Amino acid sequence: MRSAHAKVALAVAAVPAAALVAAVATPARPASAHGTMSDPPSRVFVCKQEGPENPQSDACKAAVAVAGTQPFYDWNEVSRLDAAGRSRQIIPDGQLCSAGRAKYRGLDLQRPDWPAKAVRPGPLTVTYYATAPHQDSNFDFFITRDGWDPTQPLRWADLVSLASFTHQNPSTYTQWTLNLPQRTGRQLIYSIWQRVVGSDEAFYTCSDVDFGGSTTPTPPPTTPPTTPPPTTPPTTPPPTTPPTQQPGGTWTAGTTYAQGDQVTYGGVTYTCLQGHTAIAGWEPPNAPALWRSA
Repeated sequence: MRSAHAKVALAVAAVPAAALVAAVATPARPASAHGTMSDPPSRVFVCKQEGPENPQSDACKAAVAVAGTQPFYDWNEVSRLDAAGRSRQIIPDGQLCSAGRAKYRGLDLQRPDWPAKAVRPGPLTVTYYATAPHQDSNFDFFITRDGWDPTQPLRWADLVSLASFTHQNPSTYTQWTLNLPQRTGRQLIYSIWQRVVGSDEAFYTCSDVDFGGSTTPTPPPTTPPTTPPPTTPPTTPPPTTPPTQQPGGTWTAGTTYAQGDQVTYGGVTYTCLQGHTAIAGWEPPNAPALWRSA
């Protein structure tokens, strides 16, 4: 039979072990909020749903080629911890979809073929998917201006306010109704989720939508074009050899490049694979989807 002292020693020894098991078994509480738009789905959510390792759309394939697969595993973290209501001051034009973070730079690709939800002017119910909702938050929604060109960098000046919902207490899936204005063609709905209490963190989403029709319709000609009769042959003979294409100078952020343009960077010549406007982080060695070394 064990002595009283032995029983006490065993009981004391068991306390830390039980506490350790309880600490391990208890899940850690999220340190910050996380989420994105699920309807209309944000670009990062679209590529996450397609599968980061084997995306289906050309846009998601290009985004993975530019920035890798990890951003789409971390799909609910397109955020800035230092926002504090200063989104326009801390996020540069051309980097709104990535929140100015190089990790998510694939979301800023200027393409007219991002998967888009078909919409029409009038009421639209949107859904925000928060994997870690936080109380007392502000949600601001915007739409691109009439005539916005999806092949150009998205600027703050391109956004028109749709609605603001202040001091919200979101759940896992929170819905609001937006009133969409008259638009044609491809547009983009942009959102900012700004936490109010306990953190300066804000989350950002870019959701592509399609109103149908053409953004810049071309009217049909009223009369068929006429072809003038041929004139005398040109007096200047064509060159016997084609001119040598020279590189288009040194790669520079903020420059718009067309497919086939050539630049130099780090002493190497690169050829542009798809038209875009260059931003920091898309240097030719870092963007194989955009540039190929000559």
